[in-house]
Amino acid sequence: MADIIPAKFCAGCGHPIVLMMMHKILKEKNLEKKAVLGLDIGCSLLAWNFLPINTFQTHHGRVVPTMMGFKRARKDSVCFAYVGDGGAYAIGWQSLFHMARRDEPITVIVVNNTVYGMTGGQVAPTSMVGQTTPTTPEGSVEKPFLGLEYIKPVVNEKAFLARTAVNNPKQIQDCIRQAIETQQAGHFSMIEVLSLCPTNWHTKGAETLKYLEEMRSVFKVGIL
Repeated sequence: MADIIPAKFCAGCGHPIVLMMMHKILKEKNLEKKAVLGLDIGCSLLAWNFLPINTFQTHHGRVVPTMMGFKRARKDSVCFAYVGDGGAYAIGWQSLFHMARRDEPITVIVVNNTVYGMTGGQVAPTSMVGQTTPTTPEGSVEKPFLGLEYIKPVVNEKAFLARTAVNNPKQIQDCIRQAIETQQAGHFSMIEVLSLCPTNWHTKGAETLKYLEEMRSVFKVGIL
């Protein structure tokens, strides 16, 4: 692409950090021309033309099977399904779970900010107990959905599952590097990245980072 259109993420959003770390590893491995980035509907779609790699948008919750199809058609490609926690663990959960169970060789990156960010910050599958949102003004009463932990029992032993956070860019890079290598070896890989959403969390500065630390106490980071 000759011209890259700047994405329109909110100030303080964690998505640009994840995308920049992904691009750094793709450049490191000289995989920009082989990489294909599929975007779900939601905040992730704002990554359209953010990186100089082939990118396309899918229907909500359908980015995982779309990238599976692309990988089967172009086996030499490096395929990423880039999706929010709502798209992965709500409308897209069926596809994600069964693709992980079948050990399809693509990489899924789930950006988890515990809300439906683009549509106003409503409660999401990953919202924490007591979290207030426009649809849970008195606080969420459900336990958050631990997608990686639910997938772990059904994946191939050579699959790669990890959770990291946007306040640890080096760990994000390490996880993406291992995820790509797992995909190239013919196995499923998935990374959940705990991200920031100060717009919908209604936080500023240190408050935002404190909220992220609260997330880390619920969603344990590391390689599963």
